[in-house]
Amino acid sequence: MEDTVTTTLDFSKLPRHTPRRFVPEDATLSTSEEVTGLCRALLDRPIESRKGLDAWLLDRSEFEAALDQASSALYVAMTCQTDDKARAEAYNSFITTVEPAVKPLFDKLDRKYLDALSRFGAGKSASRMRVFDRNVRGDVDLFREANVPLQTEDAVLSQEYQAVTGAMNVTFDGRERTMPEMGKFLLEPDRGLRERAWRATASRRLAEKDKIEGLFEKMLALRQKIAANAGLSAVDYQFRRYHRFDYSPADCERFHRAVEKVVVPLSREIQLRRRGTMKLDALRPWDVSVDPEGRSPLKPFEKPEELIAGAEAAFTRVAPELGAQFADMRQSGLLDLASRKGKAPGGYMCALAEARKPFIFMNAVGVDRDVTTLLHEGGHAFHAFAAADEPLAAYRSAPLEFAEVASMGMELLAGDFLDVFYKGEDLRREKREKFEEVIGLLPWIATIDRFQHALYSLPAHTRDDRRAIWLETMARFGGGVVDWSGLDEERAHRWHAQLHIFQYPFYYIEYGIAQLGALGLWVAARKDRKKALAAYRKALSLGGSKPLPELFKAAGLPFDFSEKTIEPLVAAVAKELETL
Repeated sequence: MEDTVTTTLDFSKLPRHTPRRFVPEDATLSTSEEVTGLCRALLDRPIESRKGLDAWLLDRSEFEAALDQASSALYVAMTCQTDDKARAEAYNSFITTVEPAVKPLFDKLDRKYLDALSRFGAGKSASRMRVFDRNVRGDVDLFREANVPLQTEDAVLSQEYQAVTGAMNVTFDGRERTMPEMGKFLLEPDRGLRERAWRATASRRLAEKDKIEGLFEKMLALRQKIAANAGLSAVDYQFRRYHRFDYSPADCERFHRAVEKVVVPLSREIQLRRRGTMKLDALRPWDVSVDPEGRSPLKPFEKPEELIAGAEAAFTRVAPELGAQFADMRQSGLLDLASRKGKAPGGYMCALAEARKPFIFMNAVGVDRDVTTLLHEGGHAFHAFAAADEPLAAYRSAPLEFAEVASMGMELLAGDFLDVFYKGEDLRREKREKFEEVIGLLPWIATIDRFQHALYSLPAHTRDDRRAIWLETMARFGGGVVDWSGLDEERAHRWHAQLHIFQYPFYYIEYGIAQLGALGLWVAARKDRKKALAAYRKALSLGGSKPLPELFKAAGLPFDFSEKTIEPLVAAVAKELETL
């Protein structure tokens, strides 16, 4: 799909939300000299009162927002075209020169803040600043200067993974196609076509298996060393790094057990029903996405413009203000949606911290999944808009566990208005597929999270150990219906496609916690849509200024991901599936 709606990539032309006071107007923050100079100006400034501390903190916040947007602009440019050498070099230069130079200085800024706080106290700001203060103390406790070059190496390896996966094109039926484009064939009724496409895609991934395994091994060693330098296990280090103060690895294990007990049986039932409907002796990996009744794939749109128009209409029906915000993104060139050669895989929303506007990146190819992805990233975008007026940069983004409630919740809220894409039976079919996908997602989240916990808890493992751990984990949460016979290598390396494992270690349980929150929002909206939407938007406006339990409470949701919470939500989904 050729993209005719792309970002200008020159985010410097976007108007700033607030005029600069501390950062010079012409500062681009592209060199270590420029950035460290501003850090030192903050470090050298005397803080003589609580009022002076507040002013210093706002100047630091302005600087961090400008720096964050400079970094984001380079990352976006690189992911939009991974085969552009100049873009890759510009991003690489930033992460290898600027970031290492400022990390030790940011630690000193944190210590300067804590020192001033100890001298002048929190005063009237105590309640408002408790999350910020907790996070700063956590970062200071975690920081080791010896880790700075190691973290830079890790970031470079992550970029290499992006380049490897972004270059994975497949020649299929006489045409070179991207991996997202190949996914379209798995929705085709022709089983032989699906199998050929699945095998071609899997073969392309396997061609890079040694390279990907090697990258991961380097990442794993670096991450273990980084954690050891801080006197922690890799698991504990990542939890502290992500500011996971409100739940523990034991809670993750509780989630795994609950999913295994409550969700996997329903997932298995759905798979068995699919196999029966398709009249198959064995359900193979290329049979799990196609319509089981043999109908052609849902085709919500042909061109990116149609996807944008439909999403804008759906968002407007959720709330007119949301439709207006999405229209603003469209008009500002803040959407890059279609798949193309050289583009990094996946999708994301990037908050441009100085403009305080969101940018959405994805790989649309004209399938239903693209609609879900845009609704999801749209939820992240509305979160960024909701917190845009927050003066403290650190509070403009929420913890990941609640940030994903914003996105997954929007999938379900806007999902009630997909008649902009589908009519009649197609609309009913789309809704059924969506809820079946939710039931399939929770075991997959448990699989990825449990796999990572196992790997990082066994630092000296071999590739054979890793293979065994992966296969055991897949078997635990997979439902046991899909037949992988003759596909041992493909199954053993399936985790290679999960970019979170490589780029954001341990960032995946958030989706499970958030999916429960999103389902809770959906249940509440069925009872009182207006009330549920108001609570959702109020919680979004809080950004990251409250602890996780309070953000969930503001949205009218429990912060709990045990069997007690999961069981009634899964029962509600099962009931909905019966009606569909």
